[in-house]
Amino acid sequence: MSAAYTESDQFRGARIHLCDLAGLEIRDCDVSGLKIVDCYGGEVYVGGGFERVVVNDVDVTAYVEAELDRRHPTRVLAREAASCSDYRAAWDAVEAQWAATLERARLLPEAALHERVDGEWSFVETQRHLLMAADAWLGNAVLEEEAPFHPLGLPHGGMPADATAKLGLTVDATPTLDEVLAPRHARMATMRRVVDGLTDAELDRVCGRKPADPYPDREYVVRRCLTVVLKEEAEHHRYAVRDLAVLEAGARTG
Repeated sequence: MSAAYTESDQFRGARIHLCDLAGLEIRDCDVSGLKIVDCYGGEVYVGGGFERVVVNDVDVTAYVEAELDRRHPTRVLAREAASCSDYRAAWDAVEAQWAATLERARLLPEAALHERVDGEWSFVETQRHLLMAADAWLGNAVLEEEAPFHPLGLPHGGMPADATAKLGLTVDATPTLDEVLAPRHARMATMRRVVDGLTDAELDRVCGRKPADPYPDREYVVRRCLTVVLKEEAEHHRYAVRDLAVLEAGARTG
């Protein structure tokens, strides 16, 4: 069985030389300043949020971002939303793309929607995470609801177990797609009501709470919280359709 290292700093500043790293997976890590030099391999995949990426002395950052924006235009709407009408337009796009993608997903067997592709979240887990994200950034921070967190919400991988327990999340639950979509659609409807009623004053209001206890103590403004929800929706939709394509291909050849 391959070794696993979690929440460790033993590799900070390390130099790995003349080693066999075939199949190495680095997930949810800070890789600032990472250098891979004079290495070789048949296939290399890099995914994440990077300020600058240079491949063989060519800065590919702008190209990658532009290509992602071309393929997934909702990313642009989410990232650049500034006015009330911008937020409404971005949420219109989010609702439309998920409606179409859910129709597509329902053509697959339920079991396939619980299948992880290359270790990423399953389609159902993605819906659970988006539920959690909106519960935190909208229900808790913006609306200050009494009980904002639904137990089926799934936090990001780095959230400590004791923090998820305090939020009442049942991380190990195995709900069906429909069981997740009930609270997920309810939360999406809340977002619709919020963006439809947005005013300039509301956008610039400082929230009375942070998204959740594990988040830093700082000032959270409504526009930032709504932008996070939009970006989460846009990026995880990108991941979901990427993995749906793999599941669909397997269904056709299976």
